[in-house]
Amino acid sequence: MFKDKSIVYLLLACCFLFIPFLGSVHLFDWDEINFAECAREMILSKDYLRTQIDFKPFWEKPPLFIWLQVAAMKIFGINEWGARFPNVVVAFFTLFSFYKIGNKVANKEVSKWWILLYIGSWLPHFYFKTGLIDPLFNLLIFLAIYHVYVLSNNETNRSKHRLLAGLFLGLAVLTKKNAIRIKDVLFISLVSFGVVFIWFATVLLKHGLAYGNWFLNEFITYQIRLFRTEDADHGGPFVYHFIVLLIGCFPASLFLFKKHKENKKVLFNTWMWISLAVVLLLFSIVKTKIIHYSSFCYFPLSYLAAYNISLIISNRETISRWVKILLYSIGSIWSIVWISLPLIGIYKNKLIPFIEDPFAVGNLQAPVQWSFYEIGIGFVYLVGLCYIIFKLNSNFEYYCKRLIAFQVIFIFICSNYFTPKIEQYSQGAAIAYYQSFKDKDVFVEPLSYKSYAHLFYTNKLKSTKDAFDTLGQSGYWTPNGRIQRPSYFICKIMDTTIYTNNTHIQKMGEKNGFVFYKGLKD
Repeated sequence: MFKDKSIVYLLLACCFLFIPFLGSVHLFDWDEINFAECAREMILSKDYLRTQIDFKPFWEKPPLFIWLQVAAMKIFGINEWGARFPNVVVAFFTLFSFYKIGNKVANKEVSKWWILLYIGSWLPHFYFKTGLIDPLFNLLIFLAIYHVYVLSNNETNRSKHRLLAGLFLGLAVLTKKNAIRIKDVLFISLVSFGVVFIWFATVLLKHGLAYGNWFLNEFITYQIRLFRTEDADHGGPFVYHFIVLLIGCFPASLFLFKKHKENKKVLFNTWMWISLAVVLLLFSIVKTKIIHYSSFCYFPLSYLAAYNISLIISNRETISRWVKILLYSIGSIWSIVWISLPLIGIYKNKLIPFIEDPFAVGNLQAPVQWSFYEIGIGFVYLVGLCYIIFKLNSNFEYYCKRLIAFQVIFIFICSNYFTPKIEQYSQGAAIAYYQSFKDKDVFVEPLSYKSYAHLFYTNKLKSTKDAFDTLGQSGYWTPNGRIQRPSYFICKIMDTTIYTNNTHIQKMGEKNGFVFYKGLKD
């Protein structure tokens, strides 16, 4: 399969796994819509050097991934397809990198299992179907690490690998016993700085030194805030990312737990263990806990698991009983998730009286259709998985391939079938409300919660924003001031008490946990 036509096979696999249903669900607030909105505004403003949100400079993310989204949107339109397609391309280059690098640092068996484990694990597979920045950032960081590894273990073509390491590291920044010689480190740093400097210098020439100072100050302040505080209430325990990787990277995460003496003899394995440990420890210390912060760990984790599998096969070994128990346990957790979703939807009226959160109650009232046969998806997954795990040690290679194939099929089914239903609960009513004002010359704003969805799904224009700012300076549009332009607002149901006695806005209705208001003209 991977002999002569590997590129074709990988391309076909990416097209089959990641392109179908790419636009079947709205972009998720915040991060997916955040990046897509930056791309949309870049197209409208024709300012391709600066990232903007609500047509104001945005300091949280540099523009590389957004440039890719701009290119895709110019081909597919400003929509979900355009926002997510870049990660289909990233998926191909990621898997192709696994194939090439796996062959160089180990052998074809390792590269094959590396690819299979990555697409057969839940979160690594799912991220390629999103419009998130992380798959590209992770790939660039990984390629930079690989070329630094080559420098530490190779006396030939050092200039080439220094250049490539610096290039990939610079692009990553523009998105999000052997030792390396000091001159190698300096050269890599210089190239990385050069890549970023080209963009930043161009921005300074166009927008001035004041903008550059402001951007650097806000960007650094934002990174410090993420490290020191639970930004946007995204907190969690120290072990948060350990749990995310253990469950989210099932089954690859469980094949880490197999010691081999051969592992210590392979320098690249040491680099991968160090990469995994450093990233995992760093984001465990960081106060802000978001699921994709540890997504770089998918790379070393899947490689090390693939290496272990190849050794188990070549040495005719088996996995231990406790690893099988963990396979059963975590597989059962995923089964419970897919069984519970339809059950919650079917019996929601019986569950609602026990739920104290009014927003969650409102979400559950979304008219999402469920049937009992959908429960069967989770049961089939549970039974099939348990059978494969039970037989795993009888013919490890054969049943491990069956396990990965089984995983790929069910990840494809569950991600494409259940995600649209989940989205209807979490944000469907809000997105529909925003879409009702698309291309209309009105103000639409969320109240008491942060969102980017109103910008993208109303297709907000810069002219509307400018008028919005002009009136806003005089208090003409705000829900607590005079309103002379058509204005509409939305808030979550638990925040309605803030606006109950407000005489400047009128409640229009509510749906699925969201409450809608209209501004009253003076």
